[in-house]
Amino acid sequence: MARQKFAVNTEPHVAEIGDDIILEFRPEVMGDEFLEAWEALQEAYRTLGIDQTNVRESSAASLKAATTAVRRFISGFMLPESAKLYAWWEVRDRAGAVVFDTGDPQEAAERAEAVEGATVVDVGLRLPDRVHIELMGWLTEVYGQRPPTLSPGSAAASPPPGARSTGSSRSKGSTRAAGR
Repeated sequence: MARQKFAVNTEPHVAEIGDDIILEFRPEVMGDEFLEAWEALQEAYRTLGIDQTNVRESSAASLKAATTAVRRFISGFMLPESAKLYAWWEVRDRAGAVVFDTGDPQEAAERAEAVEGATVVDVGLRLPDRVHIELMGWLTEVYGQRPPTLSPGSAAASPPPGARSTGSSRSKGSTRAAGR
């Protein structure tokens, strides 16, 4: 009977921001999940009319919405505690009491409409745009640069079954180049 053991990464990926902010990300993400989230982010850009090669032509409102889309993309791969720190919105009533909170600003806006005088407050981590962009690039490396089911932090692919030879080749076809 053939038997093969496959390793799965169980340790979260960690992003350190400054001296005291630690954000933890899921150890494994299925390739299609990353690609779907990436496509949703690109669709948000298209919907907002943002040309990523010339963002100077975009309105401030569009760029603000794009930043929110990037934060949602990034937080979608975080462990829950980190996601709540990084991208979170509260619905507060007139007295300032929190009546609802969520990681989805659209959901918060919809809930706020149902409460007279309610407002939506972004209570997520405030970071410079360049940090959001760096995080997005890092996540692309972590989850998106390998075949769809492997992330760089994942354990290496298991070798195929069967014996591997480390012996030298009997081929005389290649020779050393002169001067080497």
